[in-house]
Amino acid sequence: MNTNWSDFEISSAFSGTCLAVRKHDLLIERQQGYANRSERLPNRDVTRFGIASGCKLFTAIAICQLVEQGKLAFTSLLRDCLSLDLPKFDTRVTVETLLTHTSGIPDYFDESVMDDFEELWQQRPMYQLRRLSDFLPMFQQQSMKHEIGEFHYNNAGYILLGLIVEQASGLTFSDYIEQFVFTPAGMTDSGYFSLDALPADTALGYINNPDGSWRTNQYSIPVKGGSDGGAFVTVADMAKLWDALLRHRLLGQQMTTRLLTPHVTVNDRGGHYGYGAWIQLEPNEEVFKYHVMGYDPGVSFHSAYYPALEVTSVVCSNESEGAFDVMKAIEVKVGAS
Repeated sequence: MNTNWSDFEISSAFSGTCLAVRKHDLLIERQQGYANRSERLPNRDVTRFGIASGCKLFTAIAICQLVEQGKLAFTSLLRDCLSLDLPKFDTRVTVETLLTHTSGIPDYFDESVMDDFEELWQQRPMYQLRRLSDFLPMFQQQSMKHEIGEFHYNNAGYILLGLIVEQASGLTFSDYIEQFVFTPAGMTDSGYFSLDALPADTALGYINNPDGSWRTNQYSIPVKGGSDGGAFVTVADMAKLWDALLRHRLLGQQMTTRLLTPHVTVNDRGGHYGYGAWIQLEPNEEVFKYHVMGYDPGVSFHSAYYPALEVTSVVCSNESEGAFDVMKAIEVKVGAS
């Protein structure tokens, strides 16, 4: 397919960086807006962006690696994996139900109760959340929210998966991911950085107010990301992640296939979920795309791999919205809509 990308346009309001590649051929790379508005530092191709829940895929890869090593099983019970006080959790919750958001456990951010992520930090300051265990008091004493087997997107489940990674590996979660996911994938510019210690070339997240003013998201999200979200990546590094995963440099072929298998139906429009990744099927049941996404105050992220086209797209924004529209524009451009 010979697509002319020279006339590809994105909204002038978009702040961030986008990338599309076919195999190793660069199709498009664009940057707009500022990584730091006060200093008028522009977003660049090497700018690191927060990706919120987009990094649940990293957690799923880590769990699958530990299963390959025989340290876990997908059927392992949560109560056997962690020595935690979870008195009201169903004892049948397994590693796999946590991976597929079908565990039914309570979530620390319940979207059916609140729609503003910032409300969480009114009772528990975000600067206190530096370790995965710091999230436990927000949900561990609560009752089950749903029946096991029902799909309900759940951040707390991925916090528990991160704790399982720590217990099984003997490493902190971020150290594990950096050693066994980022390094073999060649993601040299990515990491789990604290908001109060960001390295150079890292975009600040911005929240735009209705009156035209703005503020950063420094007090709106946890101070350090973890297994449910919050890593920082460059667009190039995220493309490397897809390449390493699909070329079996992170997992064996059988385990990669299992991670990318549609394990649970999400909607009646072809939406499914694997392990840490969304899967969109065509009406003929062929895979249209594997994709990940993330939203936080001051963060908007989408990334996808389209197997029939062999195209990878990555869109990182340091605002609360904008990435989805750019990804859809890329899909239209490659004739994938």
